[in-house]
Amino acid sequence: MHVPPTPSNEIARIATLRALHILDTSPEERFDRLTRLAKRLFDVPIALVSLVDTNRQWFKSCAGLTARETSRDVSFCAHAILDDDILMVPDTLADERFHDNPLVTDDPNIRFYAGCPLTVANGSKLGTLCLIDVKPRGLDDEERALLRDLAHMAEQELAALQLATLDDLTLLSNRRGFEALAQHALNVCKRMEKSASLLFFDLNDFKQINDTLGHAEGDRALQTFAEVLRTALRESDVIGRLGGDEFVALLTDADSAETQQVTQRLTQLLDARNAEARRGYQIRYSVGQTAYDPAHHGSIAELLAAADAAMYSHKQASKARAMPRG
Repeated sequence: MHVPPTPSNEIARIATLRALHILDTSPEERFDRLTRLAKRLFDVPIALVSLVDTNRQWFKSCAGLTARETSRDVSFCAHAILDDDILMVPDTLADERFHDNPLVTDDPNIRFYAGCPLTVANGSKLGTLCLIDVKPRGLDDEERALLRDLAHMAEQELAALQLATLDDLTLLSNRRGFEALAQHALNVCKRMEKSASLLFFDLNDFKQINDTLGHAEGDRALQTFAEVLRTALRESDVIGRLGGDEFVALLTDADSAETQQVTQRLTQLLDARNAEARRGYQIRYSVGQTAYDPAHHGSIAELLAAADAAMYSHKQASKARAMPRG
């Protein structure tokens, strides 16, 4: 049996899953109708909406199965979230990854599996909509397309849960979403003794953009900066817009050298966007950086406060340097 590898963005993926507050919740019709529909359309005994947690897969909806979770080590879905498209196993006994899996050799005696990853707005694959049969079979192109359509419906239901935590303008996490995601990521870093650092950004002279060029242009500036942040930072980092022109990024498993590389990349990308645009202004920012210290930062709120203070000091120092000398 092959134990599924860990996705490269695991810290951010788990943080995203936990922030939805969906794990260990009661059954809901909006998910149950999808698994019932999948079970009937594909004529399979089992259809699931499975969410891959740290050490388990938990079933938000399970048509044809009484169990609510299994170990992640034996999870087919933990393999499926490693790719973008459907993972199909026509005959588990003929597949070296699964032939001796206890879910194959014992109840529920899986012989066929097809799982379509469920992806949310930040790119995290949280689980699958999957089909299980006790006899070998396959899916033709039309059936695969149908499974993708049903999975997309499940993704829309997950997206509805995310709406309360997203900033409408930039599609980054809002303050509520960032604090939830970042706190989970910090907890993982603490447990695994990984480093982390928080970057707190404030756009310089943003009020002037709004006052002279209008709020629509101000919105475009915010969207541009958000796009540059997404490009410059790593897939595993947690990014948010706290409100106004304040942005934050939690860099997980990043020491001071890696954090410096990220900020340099951000500066280069923003310089390039400024150079190619003809807006009549430059997007510039002040940034405060704080390394996560478990002894001093018990929560993300404390880390945010420290980074905010560092950003304010940076902004004041920049203004002092810019003032003409008498």
